[in-house]
Amino acid sequence: MPNTDHVIIGVDPHKLSATIEVVDRHEKFLGSGRFTTDRAGYAAMRKYVAGWPDRVWAVEGSNGAGRPLAQRLLEDGEHVVDVPAKLAARVRLFDTGHNRKTDARDAHSIAVVAVRTTTLRVLQLDGELEALRMLVDRREALTRRRVQTVDRLQALLAELLPGQAKKDITTGQAKAMLASVRPRDIAGKTRRRIAAEELAELIAVDAKIKKATSELKAIVLARGSHLMDLHGVGPVVAARTLADVGDISRFVDRNRFASWTGTAPLDASSGEQNRHRLSRAGNRRMNHMIHIAAISQIRLDTDGRAYYRRKRAEGKKPLEAIRCLKRRISDAIFRQLLQDAQIDAAQRVCAGPGGHCGASKESSAVDLPPHIDTSDQPLPGPANPTLQPPRSARKSSRPRTVSATG
Repeated sequence: MPNTDHVIIGVDPHKLSATIEVVDRHEKFLGSGRFTTDRAGYAAMRKYVAGWPDRVWAVEGSNGAGRPLAQRLLEDGEHVVDVPAKLAARVRLFDTGHNRKTDARDAHSIAVVAVRTTTLRVLQLDGELEALRMLVDRREALTRRRVQTVDRLQALLAELLPGQAKKDITTGQAKAMLASVRPRDIAGKTRRRIAAEELAELIAVDAKIKKATSELKAIVLARGSHLMDLHGVGPVVAARTLADVGDISRFVDRNRFASWTGTAPLDASSGEQNRHRLSRAGNRRMNHMIHIAAISQIRLDTDGRAYYRRKRAEGKKPLEAIRCLKRRISDAIFRQLLQDAQIDAAQRVCAGPGGHCGASKESSAVDLPPHIDTSDQPLPGPANPTLQPPRSARKSSRPRTVSATG
């Protein structure tokens, strides 16, 4: 006879296996098992838990090893929540008195976290957002591949044409350099042939990067996002932000968002000395995206450049001034995401019954939660907007800024 009680299924996922433990709302042990992640193992796991129809899957680290399993469960209509690895580690430490890891203990700790924590993110299937994440990951991989190809090509050109190497080389310049050299020895001929192959690969990678960027821009605009109205935010930065943030309502305020992006400074005051230091916590990919936007603003005649110069005039070092600007950009991104969510919610209400999913605790983003152990100390004074002028006020010939990665 099926059990109708509400149960939590703690899942410790790995690439080839998944260990589960089933507990009730009072943390009473009901069952456990270890299953492979192939089709047969996944079917066996679903069959094992079929006796508990009122179930919630608690998957640890659904941004990493748990992502494939979490996505499969969502596609099959299961209710899935994300358990941060830090919370599971704390429960394991307090439960056993040490921090020794086994798959069974991990699954138990994950289940306990899900029972005791009511603010875990509920994952939601969003095919468009998942496609956006895959595309931006693909483009970043292509960018890394391009850098490696350019390095190999420059090394070959430096041997073919000593003293004529360029720091930043274009495909046109590389073609001209190869056309100007005709080695006669076998080593030189081989070197030139390999350089030509590297150049052909570079041209192909550039074409793929251009196509991926175009696709990202189309999806970002289709979702009604206005992130690209921010100075220094191109399609890649906007796409990474949307893919990693997901539901902006999961952040209480701009300080929590800054803590998640790693732009909130850590309080390092002591005695009469009041100071803050760099935080290396949070989502490092988002921190990198904000860094790209900051560098782009500094290079152009923007409010961000003026702000950076004011901080330098106040005696801050270049890196300190950049960190201040990054916090300012983080606040601007947070405000823009909130505005986009409010506009989308209003449009959904006008279109028919039901509201915007952002008004609930559900999130289609699969990433670390905003509750990160960093300081929420904001920078002194309010952060002014860094939005560009409204579209109606812009000139049609306004040049567009393109950063190195988007």
